This record gives sequence, structure tokens and C-alpha cells, in this order.
Amino acid sequence: MTDVIPLPELRNQIDAIDQQILQLINQRASLAEEVAKTKIASGEDSCFYRPDREALVLRRIKELNPGPLDDDTAARFFRELMSACLALEKPLQVAFLGPEGTFTQQAAFKHFGHAVATEPVSTIEDIFQAVESGHCQFGVVPIENSTEGVVTPTLDRFVASPVQICGEVAIRIQHNLMTHAASLSEVTEVYSHRQSLAQCRQWLDKHMPGVPCIEVNSNAEAAKIASARQGVAAIAGEVAAEIYNLPILQQGIEDQSDNTTRFVIIGHLTSTATSEDKTSLLISTKNHAGALYSIIEPFSRHGISMTKIESRPSRQGLWDYLFFIDIDGHQTDPEITFALEELESRVTMIKILGSYPKAIL
Repeated sequence: MTDVIPLPELRNQIDAIDQQILQLINQRASLAEEVAKTKIASGEDSCFYRPDREALVLRRIKELNPGPLDDDTAARFFRELMSACLALEKPLQVAFLGPEGTFTQQAAFKHFGHAVATEPVSTIEDIFQAVESGHCQFGVVPIENSTEGVVTPTLDRFVASPVQICGEVAIRIQHNLMTHAASLSEVTEVYSHRQSLAQCRQWLDKHMPGVPCIEVNSNAEAAKIASARQGVAAIAGEVAAEIYNLPILQQGIEDQSDNTTRFVIIGHLTSTATSEDKTSLLISTKNHAGALYSIIEPFSRHGISMTKIESRPSRQGLWDYLFFIDIDGHQTDPEITFALEELESRVTMIKILGSYPKAIL
């Protein structure tokens, strides 16, 4: 029989390790402050956040992780640690689609950690403007959903915007029923955004038949209403539950469990290559026979994987089309450079929206 270590001894060991961890965390924070001083002295003080450097650190953590914590859990710990250390250097202002508690804010926290200053704005247009004007260093915008397709306002705004895509993050859209009511039978009304109500319709019909469902502008607004009214429930994400101090009565009530939204991080940074990157392109061409083939053929010939293609009318001329394309690799990779050079003579416009590290978490 294996000897059992007495509980007081285990707790003493944990206390000793916690003290060591705290010392090492603060030692790392002190080094982060020195990094800031060095960057300022060398004239690199415009933005201390480097998505490429962060991606390399997190990938290294996952490679080094011996367990028993899984790789993603270990990476999340270090994401928050880096977020807190970066805030010591220079806090980041990140614009998101408000109000407080939306999935877009959740995406911001997942990508940057909770030490950033998030600023809610009303529209996707406002996010772009906040970044373009320099009011915020970065913005988080939804670009596509696994069940509803592309987010048209985001794609359209990229056409004229000077910002770059410098990161991406995916959020599993888990809808939760939150309320101060003790049970489903005590809920008299359910508030949420119309899309969330539609995505939870089967669950609502089965478990809460006859309960009125009321549409509001956002899930976060629904959570705010439910936090102030007895018997009212909201359908929203975990961040909204935390912000408005609402207990989650039922988790994961969405009808499709794999519903995921991809967000991109916009800013003025150009990320360097990390070996696991993605490049987003905007290509314009006339509508003629073989136009699409002439776009994708160079990528195929140079062995470049195309992970997404979306067409939109350009609105610049009759029958002109825009193609939003994602490819694997960085714009500085030789094969991508060659492919883009060949494309220049075949299309009316090529705009590189950004090369950035693939999502880590």
C-alpha cells in the first residue's frame, strides 16, 4: 500500500511552492518593466504589444508543459501573466462591440488577457474609427460565424481602412440562461438578442414553453435587465454573468453545440513571421470568364493552402467583385511573395489585410 502523505505536510509544501511562484512572477514583472525602459530608450515606445512574440511564448509553453495541467490551461495562465506584465509596461486600450459583457469583449479578454482596458462602442464602424484615429491601439471585430457565415459590415469596412489584421481568436458561442430565480418555473420572461433567441429556440420550446421571449439590442443588455428584475432571465455569455452578478441557472442551451465565431484583432502593427501564420487578402477583379481561376491558380501552383474565400460586389463599378481570401503562411514567405507578384498582372487590386499568428487558444 502506498504511503499517504499527511494533509498538513501537503499544505505546507503547497504554501512553499506558492511563495516561490509569487517571487518568480514578480521577478518576471520586474524584467517586463526593464523591457519597457529599453524600448523607450531605443525609440520603440509606440506600442509594446507584439502578437508575434506572444504567440511564440505561448506555443513554447504548450510544448514544454509536462502536465497534469493540459496545454490550453497552461497557456491561459501565461496569457494572463503576460497581460498583467504588459500592463506594467503600457496598458492597452482595446475597442469592442459593446455594451459590457458581449461575446466580442469575451474575445478581447481571451486574446489579450484581463489586464487590458476594454472600451465598448456601439457599432463595428466605431471600432474601426477608434483604431484608425489612435484612440485605441487595437480593436476586436467579428468576421465570421460557423452557422451564420461572414459578418458583412466587417468585410466591407476593410476595403477602405488602413488598419491591419494582427491577430485572430475564436469563441465557442455558449448561450447560458442566467437569472436570480431559483428554478425555471419561477422565470416569467426571457430577454436576449434575436439571434440568440433563435439559436436557443428548441431548448426554450422544450423547457420553457409559453414563457415570453423578448428581443433586445444585445445579450449584455438582456443580462443587465435580468439583474434588476425579479423573475426575469437572460440568455448571454459567461462574461455578462460575471459583470452583472447573475447566477447561471442552465449552461449551454444553444441548439447547435459547435456554434463558433471567429474574431480578428485590428491595429497598426505588422507582425513578423512565426512559422504558424495566416495571411488575409483583399483582391478585386472584373467579372470575366476564368477570373476566379486566375486568382487561385498561382496559390495552387506554389503549394499555398487557401483556407477561406468569400466574394462580394465591390460597389466601385458594375460587375466588379472583391474576394476576401485567407491563406496559410506569412506574406514574407518566398512562395507567397512569388504568388502575389504573379497575381498583380491578373487582377485590378491586391490589398494585404495582414499576416498574423494563427490563434493559439
